[in-house]
Amino acid sequence: MLTGAVAALAAVSLLVPAGGPPSAPLPARMAETGKGSQLITAVAPRTGSVSGTVTWWDRAGGRWVQAGSAPARFGAKGLAEGATRRQNTSTTPTGLYGLPYAFGIEAAPRGTAYRYRPVHRNSWWCQDNRSRAYNRWTEPRAADCRAAESEHLISYRTQYAYAMVVDFNYHEPVRGRGAGIFLHVNGRGPTSGCVSVPARAMRSLLRWADPAARPHLAIGTEHGPTAITRY
Repeated sequence: MLTGAVAALAAVSLLVPAGGPPSAPLPARMAETGKGSQLITAVAPRTGSVSGTVTWWDRAGGRWVQAGSAPARFGAKGLAEGATRRQNTSTTPTGLYGLPYAFGIEAAPRGTAYRYRPVHRNSWWCQDNRSRAYNRWTEPRAADCRAAESEHLISYRTQYAYAMVVDFNYHEPVRGRGAGIFLHVNGRGPTSGCVSVPARAMRSLLRWADPAARPHLAIGTEHGPTAITRY
């Protein structure tokens, strides 16, 4: 799994293979997919887009095959390069990231094999840059983590009905870069920086995800400096 600064460096290393056929499946046009046999791609038309497509893929017999797809939403201010993204900018970080574990207010969908952590009334995600618990789940809220700088997870009953933690700034947090980036269920509109999909798609993703296949999430645009084929 790519973590912390390693993920940020890897985010700039995914290049289109020389001579690679443009009609090949998207993962086949990426130089780095996390070295697993499952991949989720989240693609926006351009950096300012607030919507796009999430697709999940399986690698079998040396080929990438699409397993599912759904409309996606991104940050209210679009996408930003993960290595330089700043907190509270309402941007979704581009790059390639692991998915440490899943969580939710609802019970895990039947067939879920991924580690799934239930949300309780005292479950918090700390986003306070001054806290030792920065970008961590705590129960209860850490004493040095201000409530105004935290998410009370159970308060987001729609969005966090089902979710997966995205390994953006997670294992080796850089303060000020951002906290609490997830793949979760759609709310009423664009996100604050996460990637979201309809509830039925999130349930499908949780049933599909195989921890032994080391699924990763790649986020990027169709073209330009943040094109997903460059991550």
